[in-house]
Amino acid sequence: MSKWMRAADAVGQIFDGATIALAGSGGGLLEADAVLAKLEERFLATGHPRDLTIVHALGIGDGKGSGLGRLAHKGMVRRVIGGHWSWSPAMQQLAQDESIEAYSFPAGAISTLLREIGAGRPGLVTHVGLRTFVDPRIDGGKINARATEDLVELVELDGREYLRYKPFKVDFAIVRGSTSDEAGNVTLRREPADLDVYAAALAAHNSGGRVIVQVKARAQDDYVPARLVRIPGILVDALVEHGPQVQCAVAEYDPAISGEVQTPIDDGFYELPTGIRRIIATRAARELQAGQSANFGFGIPGGIPALLADQGRMGSFWGSVEQGIHNGAMLDGAMFGTARNADAILSSVDQFDFYSGGGVDVTFLGMGEMDRAGNINVSKLGATVVGPGGFIDITQGAKKIVFCGSFEAKGLVVEEHEGRVSIRSPGSVPKLVERVQHITFSAERARITGQEVLYVTERAVFRLEDAGVRLIEVAPGIDIERDVLARMAFRPLIDERLLVAAEGESA
Repeated sequence: MSKWMRAADAVGQIFDGATIALAGSGGGLLEADAVLAKLEERFLATGHPRDLTIVHALGIGDGKGSGLGRLAHKGMVRRVIGGHWSWSPAMQQLAQDESIEAYSFPAGAISTLLREIGAGRPGLVTHVGLRTFVDPRIDGGKINARATEDLVELVELDGREYLRYKPFKVDFAIVRGSTSDEAGNVTLRREPADLDVYAAALAAHNSGGRVIVQVKARAQDDYVPARLVRIPGILVDALVEHGPQVQCAVAEYDPAISGEVQTPIDDGFYELPTGIRRIIATRAARELQAGQSANFGFGIPGGIPALLADQGRMGSFWGSVEQGIHNGAMLDGAMFGTARNADAILSSVDQFDFYSGGGVDVTFLGMGEMDRAGNINVSKLGATVVGPGGFIDITQGAKKIVFCGSFEAKGLVVEEHEGRVSIRSPGSVPKLVERVQHITFSAERARITGQEVLYVTERAVFRLEDAGVRLIEVAPGIDIERDVLARMAFRPLIDERLLVAAEGESA
């Protein structure tokens, strides 16, 4: 019996109350949007399926209604367990309005939990999430008041603390590939990443559920070379062919992004950051040493690889991102998590194992809020659920962490001229606060594990110490009292050299 069917027939099997695992990432990476569109169409026409539980590790959608946004209708979804929420403002709003039970876990914890579910093991036991908002001693990953069930518990093994992310049954997986043969053997050879498609499919199949795979086309000669199969046919129940499927947001198909060919590097190949982003990224890049394993996060840090290329430093380090990409010309913005001319493309599950086990020497990550203790919040800003993505997985495994963020938000205008920084217009929203709203990075745990931590802004650099956060550097042109200390909610420790310099200037 053929597994090929229309998208409408495939989603017609999904019942009320089902748990669905999705794979994908922002910018259209592995987004099975044609299938999700038919699922949305069915709900709007019939009111079913409803009360769904949606599980996803990385953000899925274009921010304008695709991907996860297809499911963001009141009544359609009961619970979401998400690693990153920003690609679906509509789902963020449902969480904010208490219309759904909203949970947010580290992306790597979700991906590897799906693997553990598929393997029939008793959930995921890991250090990832300890002393952050995911820890049950704090919030247990609950993002709003409607989320009340405890999905994470604290356990002790051999005298050490761990978190256990509890397993659950997965009824359906909706994933995407490039092509498939009649038996359901699916290849991702033309996709920019592998992500966690296999883990999601394994979790559904071995839970007794069903796996729906969207592909662009049927394989030529009805054959997928065995070495190129990423999802074997034994896991696949339904195949949906969607000819208009494009590779990603920036290309219908670019073989250099899918790692099939090498493309020439010429002028303009790397998009350099500008403005405040360039000031911060330039200072942060000084922390990278030759020969190190480095990770780069979304936002300001995403511009660092282009700066390093401009400085002739590409090839002097080994770079990677959580989507499983190693080296290459890493793309930025909506296409963060992909690269042209990558050296290797792994599954994100394997990549998160690398991060969790300590494979990164230094990571460069964004900074939403920072507080007196040195904690960082990037996962919930105001009432908006953002989620940590791979932030927690990476920070709790890296030997050194360099947080990169503007000193203030909303209205901040900064100029740099001949190496001197001037604040033309201050921001109206402070980011260095007395206490962060959400603990995405735990300074307490960093001290326990002995990590080196820096906080880089456009005007000042801070370092985490046992005694607290210390101001260690002020940019040329910046007044330490007026531009830094007076605009913080707390007074940090201050490097003696800065005090001497400030006294000399005042004299």
